[in-house]
Amino acid sequence: MNWYLAVLKKYLVFNGRARRAEYWYFVLFNMIVGVALAVIDWATGTLDPETGVGLLGGLYSLAVLLPSLAVAVRRLHDTDRSGWWMFILLIPVIGAIALLIFFVQDSTAGKNEYGDNPKGVVM
Repeated sequence: MNWYLAVLKKYLVFNGRARRAEYWYFVLFNMIVGVALAVIDWATGTLDPETGVGLLGGLYSLAVLLPSLAVAVRRLHDTDRSGWWMFILLIPVIGAIALLIFFVQDSTAGKNEYGDNPKGVVM
């Protein structure tokens, strides 16, 4: 939960670095909340069967869109890549696989052009 809150506190911070734990715990918590909200949307009848998105899930997705992008860019910075690599998602399938590989890689040791290694900081 601390990782999730740390990302939300850096709502629009696109500079710096984010270690793997920060990124993946944020993704995990978003998935858990998304499933819970989908169940609530389904139970209340606000889930659109065509799109698979409900009222609460849609609002939550909009609320965490910018923090999700920010932590993804910081994660790329941690592997010594520019945030512009996010545009690789425009290439179907291959782009998502490449980005996944970048996100699971270990941090660049020591300091890089985006800042100090965040592994020295404990949440």
